[in-house]
Amino acid sequence: MQHPPYLKKGSVIGITCPAGYVSNDRVAGAIDVLQLWGFRVKVGATVGSEYHYFSGTDEERLNDLQMMLDDPGIDAILMGRGGYGMSRIIDQLSFAKFAARPKWICGFSDITVLHNHVQALLGTPTLHSPMCGAFKPETVNTEHIRQFYAALTGENIFYHLPPSPFNRLGTCEGIVTGGNLAILAHLTGSASEVNTEGTLLFIEDVGEHLYQIDRMLLNLKRAGKLEQLKGLLVGSFTETEDTERPFGQTLEQIIFDKVREYDYPVCFHLPCGHQDENYTLTLGMQHRLIVNEQGGLLELRHPMV
Repeated sequence: MQHPPYLKKGSVIGITCPAGYVSNDRVAGAIDVLQLWGFRVKVGATVGSEYHYFSGTDEERLNDLQMMLDDPGIDAILMGRGGYGMSRIIDQLSFAKFAARPKWICGFSDITVLHNHVQALLGTPTLHSPMCGAFKPETVNTEHIRQFYAALTGENIFYHLPPSPFNRLGTCEGIVTGGNLAILAHLTGSASEVNTEGTLLFIEDVGEHLYQIDRMLLNLKRAGKLEQLKGLLVGSFTETEDTERPFGQTLEQIIFDKVREYDYPVCFHLPCGHQDENYTLTLGMQHRLIVNEQGGLLELRHPMV
């Protein structure tokens, strides 16, 4: 595995939109913040481009992302937004030049496809992070946006998490994998499916019914993705809905029931996912998790790079 170099002043961040449409105005705030931090920005052709739901045709989105993966002058790639669209182009992407000179891939939601594909193919770390819409004048100095900078530049990262009655206590260490639950279930059986054995699996989602969350977790369990984890990290599940006839379990009960028979630590309330304060999580790198009566501590373990 080759580790992407951390960024420094003058590093170049490319912005592209491989999935849903995003306006130039939404990207402008991110450009301002990145330049304020001392980075240079290269804006892709798909920013502000529009083709039905998407930020361009499949070919246009593919070409824009491929250019940024290949460009040796780009040090990180920030996605304009998620939505849907990565699955339509992932199998046409070449990672030959990226493998020789990896760079940080940053985003979440539908970008889970790309995170997991890179992890399955190369084992290269990526950043499950805010995207362009999160960068606004009122968020410039917020902790979660500053933490994105910390992740890009290689600072130490800790997460102190509140207690939950559904936590399972214990200590473990492993590589963090995962992302959006619906995407993880969608990738099962594909070339982008990740081997979760011995990892800390992270899950989050938005706008799903409780029965759908139950079904997606069962999909992962039946595929063997929950059996040999080192630990489970539960991020935010926002805008969750129930059906007219209640499902009969809370979100926490649904999740915990799927891993009840295992003995690894389980930690709820990781502040990552579809929420206003979406913290950055480094996928593909070693973390230490401690879960006790006081809550949880997740610590990124930096390699010697």
